[in-house]
Amino acid sequence: MSLTDIPLRTLSDAPTTLAQLAQGKPALIVNVASKCGLTPQYGGLVELQRRYGPRGFTVIGMPCNQFAGQEPGTAEEIERFCVTTYGVDFPLLAKADVNGPDRHPLYTELTRAADEQGEAGDVQWNFEKFLVDGEGRVVARFRPRTTPEDPAITSAIERLL
Repeated sequence: MSLTDIPLRTLSDAPTTLAQLAQGKPALIVNVASKCGLTPQYGGLVELQRRYGPRGFTVIGMPCNQFAGQEPGTAEEIERFCVTTYGVDFPLLAKADVNGPDRHPLYTELTRAADEQGEAGDVQWNFEKFLVDGEGRVVARFRPRTTPEDPAITSAIERLL
C-alpha cells in the first residue's frame, strides 16, 4: 500500500487519506501536542500553511499523547486549543501513536525515512516533521527541535513547489 492510500481519520473522525488531504501536492506531516515546550511551533506551522498553502502545500498534524502525556485532551479540546490559541487552519488527524506496538500505519512508513544524519526509526519527541512530495515519498525528515521557520525546511518545501 502506498503512503498516500493509508487509511486515516480526521480529528472530527471522518475517514480520509494523505491523497485526499494533500491532493497530489507536497505536505509536512507533524506529530503535535498541546502541552509541550515545543507547542509554540504551531505558530510556525500555521505560517508555513499560509505562506505555501496557496501554492498547493499543506501541513498535516497528528496529535500524539506518547511523550510525557503532553496531548491528553479529547478531539474537541485539541481542536479548540489549536484554533483559538494558534489559528490552526491546516488538517488535524485523530490522535494516534507514532511509536511502539500500536504505531499508526502512517508512522510505520514515515519512520523508515532517515534524517539528515542518516538515522531512521522511532520519532524522538513531539513536533518531528516529515516532508513528503506529491506522490507520497518522504523527501526529508526533521527532528523536533528544527523549527518550521528553519531554512532547511523552507528551502526543501520551495524545491518541491
